[in-house]
Amino acid sequence: MIAFLRPYPSPLFSRRGLDLDLPLSLGCLALLGLGLVMVASASSEVAAAQLGDPLYHMTRQLVYMVIGLVACAVVLMVPMATWQRLGWMLLAAAFAMLVLVLLVGREVNGSIRWISLGMINVQPSEIAKIFVVIYLAGYLVRRQEEVRESWMGFLKPIFVLIPMAVLLLLEPDFGATIVLFAAAAAMLFLGGVGLLRFGLSAGLAVGALYLLIKTQPYRMARLTTFTDPWADQFGAGYQLTQALIAFGRGEWFGVGLGNSIQKQFYLPEAHTDFVFAVLAEELGMVGALITLALFVLISVRALYIGLWAQKAKQFFSAYVAYGLAFLWIGQFLINIGVNVGLLPTKGLTLPFLSYGGSSLVICCVSLGLLLRIEWERRSQLGNENFEFSETDFAEEDVRHAR
Repeated sequence: MIAFLRPYPSPLFSRRGLDLDLPLSLGCLALLGLGLVMVASASSEVAAAQLGDPLYHMTRQLVYMVIGLVACAVVLMVPMATWQRLGWMLLAAAFAMLVLVLLVGREVNGSIRWISLGMINVQPSEIAKIFVVIYLAGYLVRRQEEVRESWMGFLKPIFVLIPMAVLLLLEPDFGATIVLFAAAAAMLFLGGVGLLRFGLSAGLAVGALYLLIKTQPYRMARLTTFTDPWADQFGAGYQLTQALIAFGRGEWFGVGLGNSIQKQFYLPEAHTDFVFAVLAEELGMVGALITLALFVLISVRALYIGLWAQKAKQFFSAYVAYGLAFLWIGQFLINIGVNVGLLPTKGLTLPFLSYGGSSLVICCVSLGLLLRIEWERRSQLGNENFEFSETDFAEEDVRHAR
């Protein structure tokens, strides 16, 4: 695949050599490295006791990281126009995967979210989120006037997303549903939907969210428990109370890397959903704030990449960048909110940091798309009146579109 794509101009093989956006690249690589260290630390005790190898999860995380970086490199060499042409097929693939996981998926902790492929498990909801962003970006470009001027232009993508939400809720994956709809809503708003239509739809969405919570007792229990986890600290509030103890033990500078007490069978899912709590315990408030600063850096940079692409009239690229940025922001806010007790417990990983193959690889793919968008904008490849294909890149000496 890489050999096939290599002749086409890309950030990996440009005239200036490796031509990547430095702040975004370094910020994501720093989070990847920090995530590998924290997964090794947070999972060592449990892995040693249960699997006989304290580095079991760290080794798998390293493999996932390599796979993710290779996927990122491949994505860097694919023109954004190719993703735009594939929008419908990617949406169909997303639906097919979400149906498939319900038919043949693997059940873990009462949820059917993974498809087993031998030694690895694939989580289709992670892939579906990025495919929906690509489809929706193409729709906003094709139907720009309709989206801005009529109800139908706004409602058509919602009618597409509702069946996908149903499939996600059947797994059930409530967190992925919220993140996906939040990113889609942000893309539609930035695509020009009027405040009246957007406000009414947001109100309906909040009402639907309330009904979903009320109709499922376990969701209602989570909502009421997080307000006072200490009332049932050995039952429904156990996970949150242990996370809060981790934050308290960390104080300003932490207890030292590898010295967490909470990861030693006290805090469930310490290397996945609650890795930030272990980080705060071992690296303290200072380490947690530096990690948050890295998250802010890459999120703001992703939004700026979208803004720059929009100013260059590369509207598809701009909407993709916005959608990916809001996917990251949504997961950051929900995961960290859960860890500190501001939100009910929800099984969402922390991008780039948490243990998990599908999440990590998709984060790297998102990074590759953002770097490609930023490079195409600087290289002036594409604008609102010009669409290029791979054949346009047959020669290294490319004429820029005007």
